[in-house]
Amino acid sequence: MKINKEFFTSKKFMIVLSFLGLYLISSGVSLAAFTFLKSEPTSTSTTPTAKGGSRIDLSLPKTEACPINGGMFTKAEKTSWEKKRPITAVIENHIDSRPPSGLSKADVVYEAVAEGGITRFLGVFYCNTEAEEVKIAPVRSARVYFINLASEYGDKPIFMHVGGANNYCKTCPGGVKTSGQVSKDVLALEMLESIGWRVPGGNDFDTVYDMGFPTFWRNLERLDHPVASEHTMMASLDSAYSEAEKRNLGAKDEKGVKWNKDFTSWKFEDDKAASSPTASEISFGFWDNKTDYDVTWKYNQSSNEYLRFNGGKEHKDLEYDKQLSAKNVVIMLAQHKPIVDKEGHAFYKVIGSGDALIFQNGEVVEGTWEKETRESRTIFMDAKGKEINFVRGVTWVELVPEGNKVSY
Repeated sequence: MKINKEFFTSKKFMIVLSFLGLYLISSGVSLAAFTFLKSEPTSTSTTPTAKGGSRIDLSLPKTEACPINGGMFTKAEKTSWEKKRPITAVIENHIDSRPPSGLSKADVVYEAVAEGGITRFLGVFYCNTEAEEVKIAPVRSARVYFINLASEYGDKPIFMHVGGANNYCKTCPGGVKTSGQVSKDVLALEMLESIGWRVPGGNDFDTVYDMGFPTFWRNLERLDHPVASEHTMMASLDSAYSEAEKRNLGAKDEKGVKWNKDFTSWKFEDDKAASSPTASEISFGFWDNKTDYDVTWKYNQSSNEYLRFNGGKEHKDLEYDKQLSAKNVVIMLAQHKPIVDKEGHAFYKVIGSGDALIFQNGEVVEGTWEKETRESRTIFMDAKGKEINFVRGVTWVELVPEGNKVSY
């Protein structure tokens, strides 16, 4: 076959070649984008589920007690959670970030001020995440007192957050911030390093350290209106558990030690709603000038649970379109320093002891709390020093500053 060499050097050939190159480049970009979108977090279950759907038959008898909050679940759910360890996640409560996603799936929730009277949550997820994929938002930065509380959930619980209070500074002399900029009491990232969580492949899942997509991602359209980017971090608990397996952080670590070897479970009992409730509404604030963060819990006798209101409005879970609720509401009165440094960080002393109010079954028990060490479980006792039996189900622990008024 005779080849026309003049054609391959002609202007016409060069034009054809240019168009072909553009086509191949655009095809490659499209394929890359398609591949990226397909890598969105998916369930670790082989049975795909839509929001609100279940990958476990929840009509089966609920015979298995959750070690975290005593709630009753099916044998299939227990079989699944026994392969894992608890996830603890810091979730924000800034008024611009509401409503949260996935918080109703937590077994236990702690609430405390982060700074400026704005509260933040530590959600403990374990038993109530097995029936479907759970996505949580908005994940936010860590605080020392949340690390202290997370530490009581066994050996190296998964700790999910986005950065945290720290003293690092690339442009400062010696690589640290100037004196008084950040108090040593609030150095969360430094604490995570000192206790061995913040190492490559460790149980500290931080987006600014060694964790990203598909476990964490920004969802700028989670709410029906634009918000600042710091309010948009989502996380997939299924993906987090998959990553934990890769890091030898399933139910056992690389040495075969189970997460709950030294875990202390609270004591639990079945519902016994009061016929004539004496504590039907609980209300309190964290800071006097921050009414958007005032909390009210209203007792629903028919379901024997408390429904949460925040800033005078129903506090709902966006992902599941349900009001946040609890079987037990604990007011843990703790020593609180509202501003400890120039960056405005707050500080709670959660290792030690103090007074507590425990609301359950429409009634209140006046008692105390005690936490001996970072790893110790916080124990709540009545006025005679006997440990409280919690009603089976979700428990909220409100870290209210000592001296604040609690009405009920």
